[in-house]
Order: sequence, then C-alpha cells, then structure tokens
Amino acid sequence: MQQRILDLRKALHEHNYNYYVKHEPTISDFEFDKLLAELQQLEQAHPEYNDPNSPTQRVGSDIDEQFVHENHSYPMLSLANSYSFEDLKEFDNRVKKALGMEHVVYTCELKYDGVAISLRYTDGALTRALTRGDGVQGDNITANARTIRSIPTLLHGSFPYEIEIRGEVCMPRAKFEAFNKLRSEAGEQPFANPRNAAAGSLKLQNSAQVARRPLDAFMYYLPDHQPSDSHFENLEIARSWGFNVPPVAQKCNTIEQIFAYIELWDKKRTALPFDIDGIVIKVDSIRLQQELGFTAKIPRWAIAYKFKAEEARTRLLSIDYQVGRTGAITPVANLELVRLAGTLVKRASLYNSEQIAQLDLHIDDYVFIEKGGEIIPKVTRADVQTRSLFAQRVEFITHCPECGAELVRVPGEAVFYCPNSEHCAPQIKGKIEHFVGRKAMNIGLAEATIDQLFKANLIRNYADLYTLTYDSVIQLERFAEKSARNLLQSIEDSKKVPFAKVFFAMGIRHVGETIAKTIVKKYPSIDAIAAASIMDLEAIPEVGSKIAESVKQFLKNPENRAIIEQLREHGVQLQVLETEQAQAEPVSQALAGKSIVVSGVFATKSRDELKALIEAHGGKNASSVSKNTDFILAGEGIGPSKLEKAQQLGIPIVSEEEFLGKLL
Repeated sequence: MQQRILDLRKALHEHNYNYYVKHEPTISDFEFDKLLAELQQLEQAHPEYNDPNSPTQRVGSDIDEQFVHENHSYPMLSLANSYSFEDLKEFDNRVKKALGMEHVVYTCELKYDGVAISLRYTDGALTRALTRGDGVQGDNITANARTIRSIPTLLHGSFPYEIEIRGEVCMPRAKFEAFNKLRSEAGEQPFANPRNAAAGSLKLQNSAQVARRPLDAFMYYLPDHQPSDSHFENLEIARSWGFNVPPVAQKCNTIEQIFAYIELWDKKRTALPFDIDGIVIKVDSIRLQQELGFTAKIPRWAIAYKFKAEEARTRLLSIDYQVGRTGAITPVANLELVRLAGTLVKRASLYNSEQIAQLDLHIDDYVFIEKGGEIIPKVTRADVQTRSLFAQRVEFITHCPECGAELVRVPGEAVFYCPNSEHCAPQIKGKIEHFVGRKAMNIGLAEATIDQLFKANLIRNYADLYTLTYDSVIQLERFAEKSARNLLQSIEDSKKVPFAKVFFAMGIRHVGETIAKTIVKKYPSIDAIAAASIMDLEAIPEVGSKIAESVKQFLKNPENRAIIEQLREHGVQLQVLETEQAQAEPVSQALAGKSIVVSGVFATKSRDELKALIEAHGGKNASSVSKNTDFILAGEGIGPSKLEKAQQLGIPIVSEEEFLGKLL
C-alpha cells in the first residue's frame, strides 16, 4: 500500500510539472482527477504515510493559521527604477566603470506585476515560503504556497541539497475577471486589480480558500547555490528542476539590444495573459554581480525599467463619497467599464474637492484615466471638447453620505470631514481597524471580522473588544473553536502593549506613531496628558498647535473619556511602567539632539529597530522633513516627497551602513 501511495505521488507530481511548467499535459483532467481521488482515499486510510508535499495538499486545509514572521536568508531588496533610456545608459556606464570593463552582458526579463515570494527547498522538497514583508523578514505562508499549482512541492532532476528561489505570485487577467464576477454575484467586494487579488489571497488564514483562488507563480532569481555563473543559464536550469520560469528572458550584449527588448514587450504586454509593468535588466555574470554588490537599498547590478502608465478614455457616470476613520470624505468616480493596462476599470480616485474643481468635472463627461504606478486608477483630465451643453457640473457634497451630518472643512486643508465621529458607522469601524493594527494593539482581527462584530452589535467602539466572550464570538460565521480562542487570546495579550502604542492606537487625528511616543515620553500617562494644557503640549518638540489642539479636543470629548475609562477597567496600559522607563534611558549620547527621519526599507534591520536605536542613543525620530531635520536615514524606496524636500533643504541622506557606523 505504501508503494502504491508513493507511485501515485510520483506520477501526479510529474503530471503537474507537464501541465503547469512545460504546458504539455500527457493525460486528461478526468484521468488526473481519478488518480488524485485514489491517492486521497489511500492517504485517509493510511495517515501514517502523511507527507505535507503530497499532491493532495494542493487543496489546502480548513485550519486557520496565524502567520509567523521569519527572517529571510538574504534580504529581499527592491530594484532601482528607471523611466527613460537615458537612465539605462547611465546605469550601463556606471556598471562598466565600477567593473573597469568595456563590455558587459545583461539578461533582460519581464517585470511581473504581482506579489514577491521566496521559496526554500531542502533535498528537493518545499520547506518554507515567505512573503517579502519588510525585506528583512516576511510572513511564513508555506501552507498557502503549497496550494499554488505552478509552485512545485517536489523538484525534478539533479539539484543542490539546499535551494532558495524567488519570484512573483500573480493572478492571470482572464481568471481574475472570472473570479471577480463570482465575488460580485456572491455580494462580496470585487478586487481592484489582479495584483491586489493575489496579495489578498496569499494573506488568507485558511489555505483551503487560497486553493480556490486562480493563482500562478513565476520564478526569476536564485540568490544562492547558483549552478552556473550565468544568470540566464540559471533560469534555464531552474526550469528543468520544475519551476515555472517563462521562456521570455533574453541575453543582451549591447544597450541597443536592451532598448529593442523593451520596445518589443511594451508593444506585446497587453497580449500577455498576466500583467507586467516593466522590464528588469540584470548583469548576467553571478561573479560580476557579487563584485558589484549592494547598497543599503538596492543591488548595484540590476535596474527596473518602468513602462509609461497606460491611458484610457471613458465616461464619468457618477461619484461616490467614502468616509474614512478620521471622518475624511474621499470622492471616487464611477466610470463606464473600460480596459486599462490589461484590467477592466470602473472606479477611479478623485482625492478631494479641490481635485474635482481643478478637473472641472461634469457628470457624463468623457474623462481620461491612468494607473498611478500601474496600480491605482486615477482621473487625469476631462475631454471638454465632447462635453454636452446640458452636462451638470459636479458639486462636492455638503452632508455625510453615511450619517447625514453636515460636513466641515478645516481652514488650510483640502479635505472635508464628517464631525459625527461617535455615531458614523464607517468612522467607528475605521477606528477599530486602526486600534487593532500591528503597530498599535496588534490584535489579530481582519476588516471583515470587525464588520461582522459591528453588524452583530457586539462592538460599538474599540473598548468593546474587551467585552467579547467565547460564546458571543463562536456564533459568528467562519469562526471555529480555535479561531475564536485565538482572537480572545490576542485581545488578552494586547493588555500588555506599552502605553505609547495604546495612545497611538486611540486614533487621535494628526497623532502618528512617532508623535505618540514623543508625547508619552514627556507625559507618561493618559491622566498626565489630559491634565497638560495646549501650551504644555505645544512646548514638546515636533508637537505643533494643530496636534496639541487635536489631542486636547479628543480628551475633552465625554464619549472618548468614557471609552478610555473602559480601557482602564479592562486592564489596558494607560501609563508607562517603571520597567519601561528604565529601558527608555539612553545607552549613549551619540545622537543627542539629532532629529532624524527614517524612510524606506532596510537590509539588516527593520524600521522599528532603527527607530529604537535612534532613541536609545539620544536621538529623536521625526515623521516629516523640515529645516530642523539633521539627516534622513534612507533605505530602499525612500519616499520621493521626503527625498525632494531633503534635497531642497540640503539635508544629508545617510545609509543604514553609515548610520550603524555612527553608533560604534
């Protein structure tokens, strides 16, 4: 019986390889399903032969899993972006100069528009799958990865004992559209685009649900154990091991060949079954890659060329107004369905009232839309030449679309707000979502579950989370015993969260994570903050009049005070503990008096760890760049607005390596 199980597994793995990688199936779907059903029956009858990499595990499990964060073996850095051939010429010259060579061979590949994933194999078996995360550590999604049929769970041929390979998980466009149609018919919110659908699918806690999502995976890089010095040849070899490596990469000997490759795929990209948003150019030689090395942010041997955003013309049907957790009103355009960058688009962002006025929008206008960064559609202009004489100008609403309260606008701001923060449903749910966030109370609660709890009248504010019981939660749809107990334990654990995070979690307008820490450092309890005057708060570095007034207004509100008292009764930390105060004492004064902005993703430490180091050495974390900023600690993907302002003000940009050197 064991031999029959092994034979079936071997045969099914081979058929999966033929179908998903070689695209040359050798048996019908019916015959495949018969073999799979037989294997399932035998495995159920003989659980002693269980194998997590069996082909039957493609269906996933109904067990909910809380993702574990694990460190990458090598940092998953992003690439420098370029938008012109001139940028690529500069990159080519930079590489040749650094290597002291007149001729360098490159490999060009498609830049898949999906979600980065890292797979590790031991003795040919899939043992770990991580998301990119912050580049240093990611979520362990191995159970979910096993359900993606183009990810091999067992490898073919002759391969190293340990292998790590990286790639992108995508959802093909045709399958995305069919999947979205099913969601709409079931009354569920459709995804905005294939990339969002892929990202949302990978983060599902139930791998059986992931198995029902039409995901695909394309591999493109071996960070270690490369069998050849040629990256191009490594892709070919990886394909022979069973990985889905599309045969579209091309070796290029000249910059002109790179340009030709880009122009070819810019024309052909809409014909692909999946989305791409550019081309990746890599130095082909692994030895030369290692010689060039990395900056703190990016590899020096690779660059991404981003295609120009596609534009489409369609009709503006109406405008919806969404209410955020702070009461901010965001207008969204409803459009006549149009294809843009390979996806069907029917909604686009309009940002705020000033944007609507600037665009001079009228209902039934034909408008042009494009995808900002190939992700979020936005309206760029109206086609005024075709406007009807009877078209009605869009006037921004005056009352909240959810609760009917009259909107207010803060002087100097472009955004309108609903002031009814205590009784406007989207604001209440938004505040709870913020409260449970990873950087706040870190409670394992998804947006859909918050909506469930709210509709069941089990919560009306975030303090109500601490009144939930097993009996009340277990009655909700999709909750089993384990998931109910996990939620309640997560809520209980949040009572140990330090006060600075609790204060941030309260969702006070203009009080971000850094400002919350700054205020708590000066006033280490909620009572001390409440007793401080506006002038006292304004005297704290980085806290201006807008923040001080927002804090005082929040703490004066009777309903907010009642919620705070509920938190106190349930044992939530509303003051800094003595042990925390002792830990907060600086270990050195190396950064004393320095105001530092941290931006981007880093190679060896997370942003939170770097911020903690700044405080531990006497420095101050600032959230925005100003003339008082001493330097920016910059990782990969530094915010462009921060970079631009720093350049205008002449503020130094410091890498992670340089920063850590300052502390030695």
